[in-house]
Amino acid sequence: MIRFENVGLRYGMGAEVLRDLSFQIAPKSFQFLTGPSGAGKSTLLRLLCLSLKPTRGLITVFDRDVVTLPKADLPALRRRVGVVFQDFRLLDHLTTFENVALPLRVLGREESSYRADVVELLKWVGLGDRMQALPPILSGGEKQRAAIARALIGQPEILLADEPTGNVDPPLAKRLLRLFVELNRLGTSVVIATHDIGLMNQFDARRLVLHEGRLSIYE
Repeated sequence: MIRFENVGLRYGMGAEVLRDLSFQIAPKSFQFLTGPSGAGKSTLLRLLCLSLKPTRGLITVFDRDVVTLPKADLPALRRRVGVVFQDFRLLDHLTTFENVALPLRVLGREESSYRADVVELLKWVGLGDRMQALPPILSGGEKQRAAIARALIGQPEILLADEPTGNVDPPLAKRLLRLFVELNRLGTSVVIATHDIGLMNQFDARRLVLHEGRLSIYE
């Protein structure tokens, strides 16, 4: 699904932020991405979601070479990768329903074609009674679940989540983890970037550990 071979990345003329990364994200797999602050997790996530290209090495996403990929082909490839951002990135003037439906509206689809899917997904993440609420009145946990639903509405083949439990209490963190585990059980590959050792210890999964720009893998 995603393959890195001897990937390195630097910003400008500075030292490499990531060095010699080689790993694969397999279909229907589940993994945690972890490491200390400054280790390069956010940069690696940007490479995974196709918002950065490597300075050197090879990245293939769904059998396409990221470096040589024509710009015209990039949007369709990105739609196969869902991203849950740490800061939610919800639009305050749109309801929860409208925020989740936004990726489909951007594609020009009529609401009648996706309304039932959005409602079902919001119920699945526990926001069935908050569909018409605006983000400013949602709790941190509700915003996180709305962000997860928005990332999933396009039915991506892989989901990247950046610190999805960083702004919630432990019981809600456990509930969010169950959502990700269930999503993976249904066939989506999941990568969760987190500092939360307690969260990782709740689920036996592969760990990608970054330290000073280098990657260690623990199966």
